[in-house]
Amino acid sequence: MVRHGAPGAVGPRGSGARPGRPAGVITRGTTNPNRLRRVDRWIAAEHGRLLSASADPLVVDLGYGASPVTTVEFWRRLRTVRGDVEMLGIEIDPARVEAALPYAGGGLSFVRGGFEVPVPDGRRPVLIRAFNVLRQYGEDEVAGAWSVMCGRLAPDGLLVEGTCDEPGRLATWVAVGADARPRTLTLAARLATLDRPSDLAERLPKALIHRNVPGERVHAFLTAFDRAWDLHAPLAPLGARQRWAAAVGTLAADWPVRTPRSRVRGGEVTVSWDAVGPGDT
Repeated sequence: MVRHGAPGAVGPRGSGARPGRPAGVITRGTTNPNRLRRVDRWIAAEHGRLLSASADPLVVDLGYGASPVTTVEFWRRLRTVRGDVEMLGIEIDPARVEAALPYAGGGLSFVRGGFEVPVPDGRRPVLIRAFNVLRQYGEDEVAGAWSVMCGRLAPDGLLVEGTCDEPGRLATWVAVGADARPRTLTLAARLATLDRPSDLAERLPKALIHRNVPGERVHAFLTAFDRAWDLHAPLAPLGARQRWAAAVGTLAADWPVRTPRSRVRGGEVTVSWDAVGPGDT
């Protein structure tokens, strides 16, 4: 969706954008229906209370790509949590915004913009979803992008930033508070096509994808997850759900897993960021 011109170009106050121009440049914008269903369902289940309690139920989908289909899906899924939720889709390509306008109405709208999150009337969204927008950036640019986006959030708001493969079978994301501090990392997979948990490494968020090497905490986490998966190989005939759930249970003995049991069987695991984040942050 957006890309800085140079490392650190986007600062805490959006200093990477020229006056009147969005922060970033146009990228491919690849998208597919249901690609983001896993993160959408997680947001609705794990952070629905945040939306329900908000005095201004505004949600932003930043960088929806060539088609607004995933923004429309996100809006519909959140309406099951709160019927009056408003969804603002933001894209840097004016042609993509123009193409999305026929979908607008009933609480769904689209504007041109980038990491500066241009919300009309100075409103502050309670949630921002920014998926597949940082993969082409440098790791040293991530904190600046988080800071700019989080600076637009409501005081108790949440940024969910992550990435996934094109069919949406492998996905990972970071939950970042309004203070721009990451809280959790979530891994989610379609278990029927998963070989082993470390397959998710190729879809780690930009803040971690280059850290999956010996000596880094995320590498240790994925290694432990693979070991737990192998330990429970005898459960494979019973199905991948049972094997995943058992592996997560073993993992939770040594790692701060924060996933409710009801969601583990669906192929999710959430862990505290402090346990997997880069050791130099």
